[in-house]
Amino acid sequence: MQVIRTAAEMRKIRCGISGSVALVATLGGIHAGHTAHMDTVRPLCDVAVGSLFLNPTQFASDDDLSTYPADEASDLAEFESHGFDIVFAPSVDEIYTSGESGGTGIPQVDPGPVANVLEGIHRPGHFNGVATVVTRLFSIIEPNMTTFGEKDAQQLRIVQYLNTSLKLGIDIIPIPTVREPDGLAISSRNVRLSPGEREAARVLHRSLLAAQKSWGAGERNGFVLRESMASVLAREPLAVTDYASIADADTFKEVEVATEPVRALVAVNIGNTRLIDNVLLGQLLNP
Repeated sequence: MQVIRTAAEMRKIRCGISGSVALVATLGGIHAGHTAHMDTVRPLCDVAVGSLFLNPTQFASDDDLSTYPADEASDLAEFESHGFDIVFAPSVDEIYTSGESGGTGIPQVDPGPVANVLEGIHRPGHFNGVATVVTRLFSIIEPNMTTFGEKDAQQLRIVQYLNTSLKLGIDIIPIPTVREPDGLAISSRNVRLSPGEREAARVLHRSLLAAQKSWGAGERNGFVLRESMASVLAREPLAVTDYASIADADTFKEVEVATEPVRALVAVNIGNTRLIDNVLLGQLLNP
């Protein structure tokens, strides 16, 4: 497996590849959610490329960035063990010129209207950072296909928007949310939870199950479905809810009457850790 550090070298190598290229883009901190992406695309492409880049422009605070659990040696070993051919692991200065990563002078990519709701409200600028770095990675690696996870459903929709609006022609492969046995969505942030907080975090999954149960019983009123989630979240003392949403799966705008496809989405703070989860109503979640 080759580890490439510069955009110039990555572009040079890409020019020499005649077959199909798949990209699994990560911030590092590889876990079972990421390896599901790797295992999905490895049989589908001629050359599998991973990326390790802890992108500073999508973090709201230096503290959040500094505590991200990335370990390059471990992450590279995961890519290699899953049969990847190349890992692009650039420095910040390789992706952003002087001043850009600090938020000044950066020519940001428009993430589209989906970035103006839900996570876009609670994490201002986050999706601008995501859209910009994803577009830069796409321009350097030129993948034929790439994966993005349904756990970050709003981000997935924004990447689909970028692909269409910029006419990139990349096959965007959604990867279903990977969960712990008790239903908690696997996330790099989970390692920050204390044992008590980890137990409390199960409430996210329970709230989605409540919405799913109401949906299965025939409920289509958006307010009632939101309340079914909010009432579950309110019973957990350690949970501080940012939102419990029933939103259109394409626009991510709240709906009054839920018609498919529609997502139930939650964002909850457990102690100092912010967690998100969602389910497409009509899909089954294991209890």
